[in-house]
Amino acid sequence: MTTATSRRTGFHSLAVAGVQRLTDDSVAVTFDVPPELVELYAFLPGQSLTLRRLVDGRDERRSYSICAAVGELPRVGVREVPGGLFSSWLVNDVRPGDLVDVAAPTGNFTPDLAAGGHHVLVAAGSGITPVLSIAASLLKNPEVSVTVLYGNRRTGTVMFADDLADLKDRYPARLELVHVLSREPREAELFTGRLDAEKLEKLFSVLLPVPEVAHWWLCGPFGMVTGAQEVLAGLGVPDERVHQELFYVDDLPPEPVRHEEPGVVGASSEVTLVLDGRSTTMTLSRSLSVLDGAQRFRPDLPFACKGGVCGTCRAKVCGGEVDMRRNFALEKSEVEAGFVLTCQSMPVSDAVTVDFDA
Repeated sequence: MTTATSRRTGFHSLAVAGVQRLTDDSVAVTFDVPPELVELYAFLPGQSLTLRRLVDGRDERRSYSICAAVGELPRVGVREVPGGLFSSWLVNDVRPGDLVDVAAPTGNFTPDLAAGGHHVLVAAGSGITPVLSIAASLLKNPEVSVTVLYGNRRTGTVMFADDLADLKDRYPARLELVHVLSREPREAELFTGRLDAEKLEKLFSVLLPVPEVAHWWLCGPFGMVTGAQEVLAGLGVPDERVHQELFYVDDLPPEPVRHEEPGVVGASSEVTLVLDGRSTTMTLSRSLSVLDGAQRFRPDLPFACKGGVCGTCRAKVCGGEVDMRRNFALEKSEVEAGFVLTCQSMPVSDAVTVDFDA
């Protein structure tokens, strides 16, 4: 297989090994990895891949969670977004043998596979993608039991239905799988409706020994994740046992789009960036995020969604101060350690140092 490598961007052109149709609007795309890149693309369950595509000369990137169990070929799940430039291409046009630019796996939504205990995974819609990877990987440990609560509109919209059923058949005693449908009645009222805070509180109280759960993994839209967090906090679950990843922010107004102009107008900061061992100092406007302002000087900076959701642009502030407007990717402990999302962080102090290698 032929691969093209860009040291500057960290992307490699990987061949598509397979495309599996999951529902009418979603697929799973598996990538082949040549022997010389196996170590680079070894992933932890729950991590994601950033894909790149040039469209009319523009560098378009999107982050997609890996759905494969640890040790398998990297495989991502993609649901088509109406009018989506990237998702429509992946769902409708990509075929086995095509080359796609893929960056190495990233992300901290990952469990300790060596530790046992009961893990509860709550997902809605395409949020099942990393949850499938986490569940399949955890269950390889005989000391682990898993409960998956999965919400969808109808049976026909359930991504990875066969994969989940196979997993249940393989681990019948240690995996509890619960499907909840919002627009299709189930035999039990408990399993009908949206996975909002009220529904989750009922499910948790009826199905789960909440104090005995080792870790909770939440993945889906903003409303579901925050609702689950509120319920768990009310039940006395410690923050360090609750982990979350957003797939999209559906309940908030969009951030205003800012366009970078040549030169710096108004208040500015001297920002030093460290990436891949190379340090660059530049003058950036305080009206732009660190990522947006610095891309003109360092086009190799990592990013995907630019919405504060994926965490691809995560970096540590080692000096100075920034104002992070939104954060739907970093856990409290990461923020306390000085990590920020550079796509959401505006320079505040006269001098700022941001380390992407930390």
